[in-house]
Order: sequence, then structure tokens, then C-alpha cells
Amino acid sequence: MRLLILLVLFSVSNSFVYAQAVDPLLTADAQAQMKWVDSIYGGMSLDEKIGQLFMVQAFSNMDLRHENTISQMVMNNHIGGIIFSKGDPINQARFNNELQAVSKVPLLVGMDAEWGLSMRLDSTYAFPWNMTLGAIEDNQLVAKAGYHIGEHCKRLGVHFNFAPDIDININPKNPIIGNRSFGEDRDNVTEKATAFMQGMHSAGVLSSAKHFPGHGDTDTDSHKALPTLDFDLKRLDSIEIYPYKRLIKDGVSSVMVAHLNVPALESENGLPTSLSKHVITDILKGQLGFKGLIFTDALNMKGVANFDSPGDIDLAAFQAGNDILLISEDVPKAIDKIRDAYNSGEITEERLAHSVKKILKSKYKVGLNKFKPVALENLLADLNRPKDDVLYEKLMENAITVVKNKGDILPIRNLETKKIAYVKLGDDDGSHFLKGLQKYGKVHEISGDNLDEIIEKLKAYNTVIIGFHRSNDNPWKSFEFSDKELVWLYEIARTNTVILDVFVRPYALLNVKTLENIEGLVVSYQNSPIAQDASAQIIFGAVQAQGTLPVSIGNGYVVGNGLTLSSLSRLGYAIPERVGMSTEKLHKIDAIAQRAVDEKMTPGVQLLVARKGKVIYNKNFGKHTYDANAEPVKFNDMYDVASLTKILATLPLLMELEEKGIVSLDTKLSKILPEYANSNKKNITIKEMLSHYARLSPWIPFYFATLDANKQPDPKYYRKEFGGKFTVKVANELYMRADYQDSMQKIIRESDLLKSLRYRYSDLPYYILKKYLEKHYEKGLDELVQDHFYQSIGANHTTYNPNSKFSDINIVPSEIDDYYRYQKVQGYVHDMGAAMQGGVGGHAGIFSNANDVAKIMQTYLQKGFYGGKRYFKPETLDKFNTCFYCDKDNRRGVGFDKPQLGESGPTCGCISMSSFGHSGFTGTYAWADPEEEIVYVFLANRTYPNAGTNTLLKENIRTDIQELIYEAIID
Repeated sequence: MRLLILLVLFSVSNSFVYAQAVDPLLTADAQAQMKWVDSIYGGMSLDEKIGQLFMVQAFSNMDLRHENTISQMVMNNHIGGIIFSKGDPINQARFNNELQAVSKVPLLVGMDAEWGLSMRLDSTYAFPWNMTLGAIEDNQLVAKAGYHIGEHCKRLGVHFNFAPDIDININPKNPIIGNRSFGEDRDNVTEKATAFMQGMHSAGVLSSAKHFPGHGDTDTDSHKALPTLDFDLKRLDSIEIYPYKRLIKDGVSSVMVAHLNVPALESENGLPTSLSKHVITDILKGQLGFKGLIFTDALNMKGVANFDSPGDIDLAAFQAGNDILLISEDVPKAIDKIRDAYNSGEITEERLAHSVKKILKSKYKVGLNKFKPVALENLLADLNRPKDDVLYEKLMENAITVVKNKGDILPIRNLETKKIAYVKLGDDDGSHFLKGLQKYGKVHEISGDNLDEIIEKLKAYNTVIIGFHRSNDNPWKSFEFSDKELVWLYEIARTNTVILDVFVRPYALLNVKTLENIEGLVVSYQNSPIAQDASAQIIFGAVQAQGTLPVSIGNGYVVGNGLTLSSLSRLGYAIPERVGMSTEKLHKIDAIAQRAVDEKMTPGVQLLVARKGKVIYNKNFGKHTYDANAEPVKFNDMYDVASLTKILATLPLLMELEEKGIVSLDTKLSKILPEYANSNKKNITIKEMLSHYARLSPWIPFYFATLDANKQPDPKYYRKEFGGKFTVKVANELYMRADYQDSMQKIIRESDLLKSLRYRYSDLPYYILKKYLEKHYEKGLDELVQDHFYQSIGANHTTYNPNSKFSDINIVPSEIDDYYRYQKVQGYVHDMGAAMQGGVGGHAGIFSNANDVAKIMQTYLQKGFYGGKRYFKPETLDKFNTCFYCDKDNRRGVGFDKPQLGESGPTCGCISMSSFGHSGFTGTYAWADPEEEIVYVFLANRTYPNAGTNTLLKENIRTDIQELIYEAIID
């Protein structure tokens, strides 16, 4: 009867036949390999040969007794391999070296490192789970993941990675596979597994396809019991076994056989597949033609351990066709059983040699014929490299999936119209996501003790982003919404415009009964900091969305669904290597910035570097002031940027008008302001005065004339309270007469011109242009820049007069004024002329942080395009970035500063001539380089407590940092 059943099975399963053409264990120097194998095998005793069949489990976080036990087993039982489990890399490397030293034949070392060594070891890198990789369209990225993991394994002396897991996770309730699978689609799983495997192979590490014949559609954990796979042969061949055919063809090094009950493949009721000769020898080796190593899954798992007693299980597994017996419950007893079977003729020499020589071939293939101990020096650094972060970023950006986008809510556009709230669900941290969102727009976290409170608070917002965050510690962690969270989700979505972003496996959405009221749905797969950052960037269009669902999630959304969203060209955030910069070299900047603080050149610094549209360096140094208890500098702190105002406020407004044909660079002052018709400045053009080539005085100290004989604010011009003519606030409790602003314009109009025409920097053009712009638009300059640029760009920390909008705790003071206002200047512009214009000057008055300044400079770098909106044409930027008077020894563009023409100047001298920027009196500096696509922002308050000597300039702090930035370019 048994023979009849097997014949029927064989005839029905002819579709399994898929002969492997190449032995995956053979090396290019196969003759030398076999010579070494035969030599080693020929010198072995019977016990030494049998010992090679065992791979025992070792821990690097246990006591000396454990280490001695394993060492004795290696020496006394001639163990062939070690599978390392929990511990840390330094101790594992040490322990591995010690075990190799006492082993007659070098040990084959394996690990479960499906998503990297961190699957078992602390202090090592965790790459995304397979389910996340399954969402990626570009299989080359998956191959790189396999390669990086392979590199880590090899560096730690691990030869076999028990990966990839090629189970097709059709059952969402699978308790043990889940995130370890590439998904539910057989073709996608096969493609991803093949790429991952090939990546590992290219790193010199052997692979293992698991868990044969397929553990994806089970609802039992084989660690705890024997799962049943109750499908017919046609189904098994077309789904579960399908990936093995491809991987065997493409050279998978080994196959791990699962402990499963599969009646269609094995007639003996309850016999685990790992002990089935028909499954292993007849199907895997015979019909599928597999010539690589065959591992049992761990023999201490209940799925097999309950079937028979220790020793007998090992013998049965070997007789079934397995080559390596993984984690035997009793190695000495198992060796005795196999020796007895050999001596009785039950196991032939041919059978034993078949497996042992395959094992030795594997050892030769990984270089154990020339074994070298694992080097401990720089081990941790080698296992946690910047390039691993680069890859992780790319993987997450390519995996994150936009599933639903009703009304094109994603990516978020028109920031000037958005009031965005963030609500966190789940029991894990979502702070990286929130901070990421806040880099782009005004996003407020809303929380409350009850749903009614939340709903009431959300009435003030028109867009709600809900982040569902659960633990990222391992792929088995709980991922489902609680009943309470589902109620909150439904109700918030019913009453608001909602974007739901889930940072867990996609299956969490199966419990969401309806997605009807959710406008945007994003699956981010994991809750790691990098995943949170990447998801925020996708939501705001800094990064395009291109992932597809690896599994179906209900509500009509099936495997393969995913919307492609284009980038809006907003600034992204990445590590330096992502854009061809060196993290290590950029770290040198820290010392210079810290020196500036330590030597009291400035109390604090905000520093930002971006390249190719990504912020790669953004750090803060020092405090707001030199006081011991002063606030440390934070990312959202706002600095008085002084003359950066010229290119951040006045210039872009003028560029708009020039582009519209309302003015040209050759327009004369008398044309834009008729009151200049009889002035000595009537024929000065916009191009001339913004190139600082118009014979204008550098500076007029307007405030001098408003001081009394004691150099105090003259009561004729100032009052301590607002009222009457005294409506211009120049500082706290100090108001100037409004009509004096007309006097300032008159003074400028009637001022003498310099005697000779040469380059001479002047603030006066910006007083003039402010008046023109406000007259043209019939609006204040402060309103204009918000309406035309800042709100839509998302420059939410850029404004005039910040003390009307922000707390002093976020505004860095610029001076203790002892010559005009006689108070600490905080939240009021440092420049006296701008202060006398109510804090709104064309030349000074803007407060900002480095991130916002970078957005505006990036807009320039992108020739007027940012956030999906064109602010001006490329040719407009090019026109204003032209040095029209270089032949007159004047380096300036139209409004922009440019690199020096000679030895000294505003830059490091190592930057392209197409670059442009500006500096400010308070110590600020912003520069953009189109050729290298670099934006550099340096914000400081070097004028605090008083301006004094500009040591920042004297010591070349800003330009020395700029030079280091260019030295850090590696690609």
C-alpha cells in the first residue's frame, strides 16, 4: 500500500522536476577544491566524519560554563559547525576564534541574520524586514540589502546566513513568519528572494532558502507544535514550492527543511517533512535536482522534537537525506545512533561521504582551507557603517506605499492654506515622524484623555495626520489596532480630512472595517527612526512614493496596489554619503564651530549643509548667551539674520516684478519713485544699485539725529508708550514718531553721491526698494514676503518682528544695546535703521532658523522652483546671479554676493564662480553653489553682548567651515 501511495505521489508530482544544472557548492578552482576535500575526508576517523554533520548552538552572552561546554563538544565530538544565537559581536568574534582554534577542521559558522546580525546580536545593524523589502519595485535594492548583510556576516566570521526566508505568507495570522516573508505573491517573493540571495553570494556568504516546502500558509508555530499544510500537490507546486525551483536554478547554497505535516507529500501521518525521505531525497534532491547542502530546521523545536526521542530524531533526519543536523538536543547520543547505524550497514559509507564531502566543499568555498581569525579591531564600526544608513534610507523610501490618495491630498501642497494636526495612535514612539513633519510645515500634536476632547481640539485644523506606531524591536511584535484606537480612528476620520500612516505590517489594516472616510492612506511598514523620517518626507513631497503592497489589506486593496507620487522638490534629509559626502570629514566642522563658541566669537551657532536637495548636516552649538543658565541653541530657535534679509525678502519680490515686466534691471529710480526725478540719484538703475556700483553711501546712521545731548533717545522723537504720532516700535517700551520714516527717505534722497564710481557696499538701495515695493503692492514688506513666499515654502520660522508670534525662549538675543535703545535686544531687529522702520527693513529685520534659510536658498538653487510651485523662471535667477561689473573689479551680482575675484573675499576661494549668497552683520552667512548643488547656512549672534571686533570674520570661521564642506565631497 505504501509503495502504491508513493508511486501515485511521484506520478502526480512530475511538475516538481526542475533539475539543477550546477552544483552551488563548487568553486571556480573545483579541482583544487575536491583535492582538499578528499584529503581532509581521507584523514578523518569515523567519529570525526559523523561530527561534521552537526551544527550546535552557541551563545556569546552566557557564562564561562557554557563556553567550556561548547568547546569540549567541538574537541570531543568533532563538531562540524556552530550556529551562533544571542549575544554581542565582540564576544561572538572572540568566542568564535577560540572555538576555531580548538577545532581540527575549521568550523562552518551559521546564523539567523534574515534582516541582519541584529536578529541575534545587539550593537549590530538592523535592515528592514522582508515584508518591507517586498514592497520595493527595484530588486537591485533588495540585492544590495543581501550584499550588505553578507558583508556584515563575513566580517564577523559567519559563513552561512540562514536566509532568505522564501515562505509565501498567504495566511495573515501566521504566528511565526509574517514580516519575515516578502509577501503573499509567489512571483514577487521569488524575485526578491533571488535578488537577496545573489547579493549575499556576491559578498562571499552562503545562503539558505527556508522553510521547505513552505511555511507561509500555516497558523501554527513549529517551535511549539507541528503545523499542517493541508493542500493538494497542484497547489503546493504552484505556490509553496515555486520559489525553490527558481532559487535552485540560480544557485542557492542550501535549503532548510521545515517541521511540517504535509499529507500530500508524505503518506505517514504526522511525520514531519524534516524526517521524510520522500520530501527530502525524492522531491528536493531527486525531482528538484538540488545539489547544495540540506539543513534540518532546529531539532529542538517541538514540531519535530515531540515526534521521537533525541538521537533517534537525528538518525531519522540523516536517513531522510539531510546533510546537517541543526541544534540537536543530544549530540553525543545522536553520534552514537549514527555510528551504530553505520556499523550495522544501515548507513553506507557512500551516504556518509555524500553529506560530509558536501560540508567540506562548503568550507572550502568560504575560504576555511585558509582560515583566518576574526579581527576585533574596528569590528563595531565595520558592522555599523554610514553606507548601511544610506541603504536603509533608500530601502524605506522605495518601500513606503501610498495606498489611497483621495482628492490628491498627497503630497501635501499649498502649505499657506493648511492647518495640520498630528494624532499619535499606538504604544510606541512617533517623535521622529512628528519632528520630520514639522520640518515642512506648522504641524501641532493633538492629544487628550478622551475622544471628545480630541475632536474638539481638531476643529481648529483642516488636515489631520494620524500616525499608528508600534514597536520596531522585532517582526513578531504586536501590530494590531486596539478596539479603542479603531473607534478613535473612525470618529476622527468621520469629522476631519485624514491621512493615516501605519508604521507596522500592512495586516494591521485588515481590522479596519472601512477606509471610506480616510482621504490618504500610507503604509510605512516599520517604526524605525529612518522609516519615520522617510515617511514624513514622502507626505510632504521631498521624496517620491513608489512602493507597492506586498500583501492584501482588505477594503478592496490587494497585493501590488500602490500609487506613484512625484517629488515636489522640497528639501529632503539624509546622511552625507547619500549625496556623495563624507560623514567623517564633515565631523571636522564641529571642532571649528565649537571653537567659535569656546573662544567667545559668538554665544551660539546653527549650522546646516545641504547637497543635491538633501540636508546632510544640521547641528547646533553653544547657547543663546554666555550666561551659564542660558538656553542651549535648538533647531527652531530664530536668529536675526541681518543683511541676509536683502536676499531672503527684498530680492525675491523684486525678481517677481522684473519677471512680470513691471521693472527691468535698467529701470531708473526716477521711474519707480517719481520723487527721485530731481534727485542726484534719478538715473541710477536697479542693476547698478543692487550691484553696489552706484556711488551710494555705504550707511547712514539715522538714529544719531534722534538722540539727545546725553546720547539717549530724544523725547522729541520717542515715547515709552504707544500713542499719537509715536506708533513705530523700535524696542521694548520704546516708540518712535511715525513721520520720521519719511525723514529717513528724504535723507537718502538728498544724500551726496560718492566722488568716484567703484564697488562700494551700501544698505541704501534696500531702503529705497522697500518703499517702492510697499507702494506698488499697498502692503507692508512683512506681509508681502509671507504671502508671496514664506507661507507656501513652509518657512514657518521666518518673519519680521518674531516677538509678536513666538516666545523669547525661541528667539536668540542679538545685543545688549548701550548706545541707542539701552536694553537687551531680543525679538527686535539689531540694525538701528531697520528698527526705525518698525523692525521691517528691506536690508535687515528678518529672523529665521537655518532650516528655513536653506529652503529659500534651495529655491534659488532650483532656479525658482520649490514645493511643487514655480516662484520665478530659471532665466530670472540667472539674470540676477550675473556679475555685470566683474571687469570693473566688482564681484557682485544683482543683489547676490559672489565669490572673490582676487585672493580675499566672502568665500573660501574653493567654490564655483556661479555660486552666490550673502552675509550678515550679526554673524550670519548663506551660500548656494549650483555646480556642486550645495547650500551652506551659518547663523550666529556674534554681536551679543556687543558687536565689538568681528572675530568670526577675522578668524575665517565661516569660510574655513565652507572649505571643509568642499573637502568632504567624495563623489
